[in-house]
Amino acid sequence: MRQSDEMELDSAPVFDIGDKVRTCKVLKNDGTFVGQDIGVILAKKGEIGFVVSVGTFLQNSYIYAVHFLHSGFVIGCRKRELELVEKNPDREEDR
Repeated sequence: MRQSDEMELDSAPVFDIGDKVRTCKVLKNDGTFVGQDIGVILAKKGEIGFVVSVGTFLQNSYIYAVHFLHSGFVIGCRKRELELVEKNPDREEDR
């Protein structure tokens, strides 16, 4: 585990539902994406998607479910795999 991920849940999620995000790297199936073989590319670097939910993993980090427009896949991503393209304007009003 990376040190930067150890206490991620002590702060608010980096991304909100509805945020437009882009992948920072190629995302391959690690065996958790049902219906695709392990190692299959699920999203290429630079693909655009929208955060549809925010969950947790091992009680220490956030997992962002991102709906990628090109493939239609909804993939669980860590914050280090994503970068913000545009905040959801509706959610910013809630702050």
